[in-house]
Amino acid sequence: AASSSAPAKRKGFVEWYEGHLNARPVLTKAITGAFLWGLGDVVAQVVPTLIPDEDGNDDTTKPKKEFKYDIPRTARAVTFGFAIHAPLSHVHFNLLEWMTVKGGFTGLSIPIFKTVMEQFVYWSWFSNSLYHGAMGAMQGKNLTEIENRIKDVLWDTQVAQWKFWIPVQLLNFQFVPVRHQLNVVLLTSVVWTALLSAWYPPEEEVEG
Repeated sequence: AASSSAPAKRKGFVEWYEGHLNARPVLTKAITGAFLWGLGDVVAQVVPTLIPDEDGNDDTTKPKKEFKYDIPRTARAVTFGFAIHAPLSHVHFNLLEWMTVKGGFTGLSIPIFKTVMEQFVYWSWFSNSLYHGAMGAMQGKNLTEIENRIKDVLWDTQVAQWKFWIPVQLLNFQFVPVRHQLNVVLLTSVVWTALLSAWYPPEEEVEG
C-alpha cells in the first residue's frame, strides 16, 4: 500500500497543478517562477561557500571572508520571477506558437523556427536586458548606471545563453506541449538563475 501511495500523491499533485494552470495560467506560472527564481539565487549564494578555492590555498593566516546570506538579493530574484519574467514569458511562448501556426511550420522545422526566433531574433536580447535592468533598478541604480551595466554584460550573457539554452529549447519545443514549455524553462532556470546570480552579483559585492 505504501508503494502505491507515492505515485498516487504525485498524480494528485500533477492534477492539482494542471487544474490551477488551466484556470489561472499567468498567476500559476508567476508563483512557480517566483519560487524557482528564488531557489536559483539561493543555490548561487550557498553552493560557492561549499566549494574549496580553485588554487587550493590552505593558508590559515589569510582570513576567510565570512559568509552572510543576502536576503534582499533573493527577494529581488523572487520579485523578478513573479512580476516580470513569468508573465512576459507566458506571452512569449504563446506568441511563438501563434507565429509557428501562421507560418505553417511542421515537424522538425517547428523547434528550429522557435529556437531561432527566441534566441537570435528578439526574446533572448529582450529578456537578458530586462534582467540586468530590473536587477539594477531594484538596487537603486539610476538610468545611466543601468544602461552602462547592460552594455557591459549583455554580449557575454548572450553567448552564455546560446550555449546553455539552445539545446534545452530544441528539446523543449519538440517534445513538450505549449502550456508546459514555460514550466520546463522555469525548472531549468534554477541552474541558469544560479549562473546569472553568480556571474553578475550585486555591484556592491563586486566592488567589495
